[in-house]
Amino acid sequence: MSENIKNKEEMITKLFEAGAHFAYSKSRRHPSVSPYIFGVKDNVEIFDLEKTVVLLDSAKEFVAQLAKEEKQILFVGGKHESVGIIKSIGESLDMPYVAGRWIGGTLTNFSEVRSRVNKLNDLSDKKEKGLLGGYTKKERLLIDRDIEKLEKKFGGLDTMKKLPSAMFVIDSSREDIAVAEALLLGIPVISISGSDCNIEEIKYPIVANDVSIASLTFVSNQIKEAYLSGKEEAKNA
Repeated sequence: MSENIKNKEEMITKLFEAGAHFAYSKSRRHPSVSPYIFGVKDNVEIFDLEKTVVLLDSAKEFVAQLAKEEKQILFVGGKHESVGIIKSIGESLDMPYVAGRWIGGTLTNFSEVRSRVNKLNDLSDKKEKGLLGGYTKKERLLIDRDIEKLEKKFGGLDTMKKLPSAMFVIDSSREDIAVAEALLLGIPVISISGSDCNIEEIKYPIVANDVSIASLTFVSNQIKEAYLSGKEEAKNA
């Protein structure tokens, strides 16, 4: 057995163990995902994991290349199952992330978003250095609330000084506004997409279960490792 075949079979096994093969019912399937469905079990469609591996490999190659060129990826995931994963990967790679509700205009009105991030940094810095002593107790309370709101909305975007070179999203259907903004600006999208997602305009779709935390964690970590690998390769070149 060749090394490539062995590696592919191992990846299929790991995806299977993570539950990545579970899609939704046929009634929820988007036509664009039809070529990636293997069959049905207990009224739930099953992804063809051999095809998922091909898509994942393609996405990983793209991500590794971005890393070699020191390009930035914006990580996005707002639903409950993805918030912790997105935040963890963004912080571990020192990349911008939105782990929560997408704020419309984050990309298409980037200058305004950047100004909000700068305000957050300014207020946080003043508080940390004890420069709010001249304010009343009520004013300091209002500033604390302002910091909390800004942190929740824009805290993960501090490292994004300019538009990213790519976007990674969990559940491209749920994050349709983020995807639409990226497409409008010509930013390629990498996504973990369930069977209810339209993947026609996604540059690097990875069709897999997009609800299971195990599935999302495994696939997302593959993307993270691809970036780290590309970065290491560039460093040793």
